[in-house]
Formats: sequence, C-alpha cells, structure tokens
Amino acid sequence: MPRRFLVLALLAPLSLHAQGAATGGARPISLDEAVRLAQQNAPAAVQARGQIRTSDAAIRTAYGSFIPSLSLSYGSNRQGGETFFQGQLVPFRGDPWNFSRGVSSNLELFDGGRRLFNLRSARANLTAAESNERLQKFRVALDVKQQYFNVLAARESRAAAQAQLAQAEEQLKSATARVRAGAATVSDSLRSVIQVGNARLALSTAENTLRVSNANLTRLVATNFEVTAEEIEDAAVPRATIDSTEIANTVESAPSVMQAKAELSAAGASLRASKTPYLPTLNVSYNLSGSRTDKTFDLTGGQYARANALRFSLSYPVFNGFTREENVARASVAEINAQAQLRDARLAVEQQLTQYVGALRLAQERASIQVASVAAAEEDLRVQNQRYALGSSTLLDVLTSQTQLNSARFALIQARYDARVAKAQIEALVGRDLP
Repeated sequence: MPRRFLVLALLAPLSLHAQGAATGGARPISLDEAVRLAQQNAPAAVQARGQIRTSDAAIRTAYGSFIPSLSLSYGSNRQGGETFFQGQLVPFRGDPWNFSRGVSSNLELFDGGRRLFNLRSARANLTAAESNERLQKFRVALDVKQQYFNVLAARESRAAAQAQLAQAEEQLKSATARVRAGAATVSDSLRSVIQVGNARLALSTAENTLRVSNANLTRLVATNFEVTAEEIEDAAVPRATIDSTEIANTVESAPSVMQAKAELSAAGASLRASKTPYLPTLNVSYNLSGSRTDKTFDLTGGQYARANALRFSLSYPVFNGFTREENVARASVAEINAQAQLRDARLAVEQQLTQYVGALRLAQERASIQVASVAAAEEDLRVQNQRYALGSSTLLDVLTSQTQLNSARFALIQARYDARVAKAQIEALVGRDLP
C-alpha cells in the first residue's frame, strides 16, 4: 500500500499551472499613482474637499452680513364684483387693476460685535477644514500604502513558496532515488510527499492572498479596472529616522493638532459671539414704494404714487427666557471641549510618533537579523542535503533545516512589511513624506 501511494504521488504534477496567473489582468501602477488616485476618489477625501467649499461659503456669508440687504418687489391684482354703498349693494366702479412696486434695504449698524466674531469663527472653521483635508489625504495615503505593501508582501510570499516547492520537489526526487537504491526507507519518500503538499498549499495561499490584496488596492484607488503594485527590484528596508528634536517640532505642525487649534479658535470666537446679545442692537432701514391703478393690464403705462420711509430702530432684549445664558453656557462648554481636544491631540501625536518610530526601528533590526538568518538557513540546508545524499544525515535533519529556512524567509517578509507600514504611519501622522 505505501509503494502504491508513492507511485501515485510521483505521477502527480509537481507544480501548479496557476503560478504566475495570480495577478490576472491586473494593471501595475506605481505607489505615487495609487496614492494620487485614492486621494482623488476616496469618499473621505471628497467629503473633506466639500467641507472646505462649505466653509468658504460660510465666510462669504459672514462678509455679506456687513452689507445692506436689498430686495425688490412688484405686484398686480385685479378687483371686481360688488360692494356695499350706503347700505345698498352696488357694482364695483373703480379701476379694476392695481399695480405696486417697491425697494427696501436694511442694515444692522451695531450688534455688539456678533458679526465680527462670526467672521472670525468662519475663518477658523475654514482653517480647520483645510487641516482636516490635509489629514484625510495622508490617512488615505496610509490606507493605500498598507494595501500596496500587502501586495508586495504577498508577491514575496509567493516567491518564497515557489522556492519552497522547488526545494521540496528536489528533496522528493532525492528521497525516491535513495528508496529505489535501498539506502532509505519508504518513510523518507512519504515525508517528502507531505513536504511537497505543504509547499503547494503555501503557494496556493500566497496566490490567493495576492488576488485579495489586488482587489483591496483596486477598491481604494477606485478604478474601473483591476490594479496591482509594480515589481520592485530593491526590497531594501526603509531607513527613515526621526530624532527627538524633530519630534518636538513635528507635533505642532501635525495635521490633527493644527485642526484642533483651528477648532479651538472657532470655539473661542463663538463664545464671544454668544455674549453679544447682552448689548443693544441698532438697525437702519429704507423703503421706497409706489402704487397706481389702471383700467387695463398695462405693465408699462401710468404714473405711480410714491412713498418712502427711513427708519432707525434700537432694541434690547431685557429678558428672553434665559436663552442668552443657555447659549453662553453651550459655547463655553464647547470651548472647554476644544481645549481638551487640542491637549489630547498633542499627546496623541507624541504617543503615536514614539510608537511608530519604535516600530520602525524594531522592524529594521528584525530585517537585518532575518537577512543573516536566511543566508545561514540556506547554507545549512545545502549542507544537510549533501550529507543526506552521502548517507551521513537523516531526512529529519533535512526537513528541520527546510522548516527553519521557510520560517526565516517569511519572517524577513514580515519585517520588511512592518518597516514599510511603520514609515507610512509616521508620514500620515506628521503630514509629510519622509525621505
């Protein structure tokens, strides 16, 4: 029975025909192009740009409150029927058509500074919207880079799995030859068959991971065709570093901190605006109107009886049900909350920057160690294969060396991925690309 199983294993295909087809018809794009497309199409980025537009419109509205309002009116109506005259019901005998037109303007001369504070708040909100747009751009860039690096890692894993499969196939040939020569037992061949199956499974897993990563990247860049990462010749680990002095300077210029500063400024202006109802308001208005009657519907003929009025009004709400007090309390709480958000934003940048810089340094060190480990494991496997061919080593020693090599390869891939992601996280946090 074992020999029959061995024959079937030897007759089975030793490579997958789907190798090289994992990317399908995916179009390779550069990392910069992927980031640019995502920043253009991502919903978060689109919403951030829309917020800038609405904030800019709010500033125009704030400026418009300093300009007198102007309205024009024109109307006409027709009268008919009957009316009472000295107790008698008589037909209406006047001109049936009545026309009226008018111009009115109004301006608030003094409002306690409310419009000025509203303008400052609108400007601060625009600054906050611009900071948020910058923050969203780098967050989108981080998401794209992570998926882009997932594609690269999956591709490296596929290459490692292909190398693992090739080595397992060679080991199976060697074990089969030794079994036929009587220098090894059938167990060696069966163990080699298991190694080939495990290598095939690892290759299938890597190819599926690559397909999924390509789909995730395509969704982020929002193209109508599937995309994938470009092939890179240099798989070096990022070496970006940030010293403690640069960290201190980076905190205040981080997009999240700048947004929190702008929101605090807007909250302070809103608080001052909420106190303006404690002061009186002064308004001026002017109205010019005219009216005329006519027997026919004639929009252009006839003279109008004109009237004009200039009015100044001063008002002060003595008591309005504690509405002013409630508004002041709400605005004060909003300012206190904004202060807390700014403080937390600064601390969060410091904490995350320390975390990401530490992760980058650790990944760099891991990658350096794993490069040496892979080289040592490859040499160890070569020696064990030679010793096994000469009969001075067992298959278990060869399989142990093979397992160590596979582990070292995948650990190196993970270390490179972690270093790339950590660098991208630092860039998203500080709001600029690192060299």
